Amino acid sequence: MAFLDPVFNPVLLPLINLNPFWGIVILSFAISLLIVVIYKLVTDQKEMKKLKDEQKEYQKRLKDLKHNPEEMMKVQKEAMKKNLTYMKHSFKPTIITFIPIILIFGWMNAHLAFEPIYPGETYSITAIFNEGVTGEAELEADNETESISAAQQEINENQATWNLKSEAGEHFLSVKVGDSEQTKKILIADNFKYEDQITLYPHSDIEQIKINYKPLKPAGNFSLFGWKPGWLGWYIIFSIAFSIGLRKLLKVY
Repeated sequence: MAFLDPVFNPVLLPLINLNPFWGIVILSFAISLLIVVIYKLVTDQKEMKKLKDEQKEYQKRLKDLKHNPEEMMKVQKEAMKKNLTYMKHSFKPTIITFIPIILIFGWMNAHLAFEPIYPGETYSITAIFNEGVTGEAELEADNETESISAAQQEINENQATWNLKSEAGEHFLSVKVGDSEQTKKILIADNFKYEDQITLYPHSDIEQIKINYKPLKPAGNFSLFGWKPGWLGWYIIFSIAFSIGLRKLLKVY
């Protein structure tokens, strides 16, 4: 989603470059605030509060009726109708916020899914070939890219990998096998910018070329019960916490 960069980069990229973890925290708060404020402005809060109160009342009645299945079924049907009414009222703000949130998510995925490749850092690319392609594949790099491994690599299980180092900037690497040749763009930067991980090549013996990025772990070695969340995991955690807090603070029902 490179087309989003001119819109979001001036505001959001400095946050990510400063510290990706705190950048995610700030973005989670900003997105949660946007959703909650729009929700409050678009919905009839008196009606929403009334529906919420009725839902709580139905829940109490259902607890009291657990030994009366017939009456419990009737109350459940009434409760479901109220829930559907509540969901219908909630649908409009969801539509309004859907597109901007998806665009921001696209930008975050393009800048926070992986560790960028820094100048002078060793990285690797892998070319995946069509079934039946054998022999050696050759990599051609520009003058500012150093090939750590041999330029010619034997194709093993339909793929070949090269280790490289490059200076800052854009680089174009070419992979050749037989009569097929395809080029992959690499971006080496000091900030959280990188090219798409995978490029596909239809109608070629070279099926795809992939940059073997390291997944970004915004909180480093910190883990939750052995799980080290990526940007999406942390976003979900913080957005849930912020949404609950903001709804209570702003009295949104």
